[in-house]
Amino acid sequence: MKVSVLLPFYNAESTLADAVESVRAQSFEDWELLLLDDGSTDGGGKLADGYSVSDSRIQCLTLTHGGIVSALNAGLKRAEGDFIARMDADDISLQERLLKQIQFLDEYKEVDVLATQVIYGGDAVKQAGYAAYVDWQNKLFSHEDHFQKRFVDAPLAHPTVMFRREMVQKFGGYREGNFPEDFELWLRWMQGGATFAKLPEPLYQWNDLSTRLSRCDSRYDPKAFYEIKCDYIKKCVPEGRPLWLWGAGRNTRQRFSALEPFAGYVDVDVCKIGQAIQGRPVIAPDELPKDAFILSGVANRGIGEKIDSFLQTTGRKAVRDFLLCA
Repeated sequence: MKVSVLLPFYNAESTLADAVESVRAQSFEDWELLLLDDGSTDGGGKLADGYSVSDSRIQCLTLTHGGIVSALNAGLKRAEGDFIARMDADDISLQERLLKQIQFLDEYKEVDVLATQVIYGGDAVKQAGYAAYVDWQNKLFSHEDHFQKRFVDAPLAHPTVMFRREMVQKFGGYREGNFPEDFELWLRWMQGGATFAKLPEPLYQWNDLSTRLSRCDSRYDPKAFYEIKCDYIKKCVPEGRPLWLWGAGRNTRQRFSALEPFAGYVDVDVCKIGQAIQGRPVIAPDELPKDAFILSGVANRGIGEKIDSFLQTTGRKAVRDFLLCA
């Protein structure tokens, strides 16, 4: 069997049929669909059971309610495909999605995890921040793009991915914790050496409903993202190099407080330059020491790109000399 599609759901009766039918309509047909019922109390479980009876490629696993991580790991244990694909119960996979991902992974053996661009299925005016995130991650294609931007935000949409099943054997599956399970997985797999890529085609409709976990679960709060970022950033700071944080504002310092002590802070605010914060100097960008390792921590949209450009003009290289972190 070529690909196993993991679709966890909980009380998704109103959207599940459309999601399942989008898999059944795929032009590539050598798949199994594992419907992972996380203890639903609505009619979703019955609907899933009906699909498993009518289509031999579909199995429904009825689980005790334990959350998405336990459901996904149950699916990984049951999956028989050479590749594992993700799917959410309130989204739609376009007809060519599986075919194009498999063709790419068959051709490019060095790629381990492959995402696709997404169509944003939400109100781009009312949810402008989320729409901007979709636009941002839709522009990241190569492994270098994903790797260098991994501490800014999750560089790929979790339900679009297809990955080689041996990735789970090499680096482990999903982990429980007070953090976004997909973001932690990408950081851990990248640290382990997995190669990521994204197809430059929108092959998935990502619907932004009020019930989605990223909107109603504390594990997806900004604080949780920054905590797991800091855990993995620590592993990337070269030993012996002074660590400087670009961004002397209170919010930036609080977000990265787990990485203290810093040698100092970098800022463009003339009112801050020359001052000391908790005994550490605030300097202008052109005053950075040559041996500094810099974390770009300013979260304002578009500022990270400017910091990246400036640091590269000084001969510094991303990852080797600095990390984009917000």
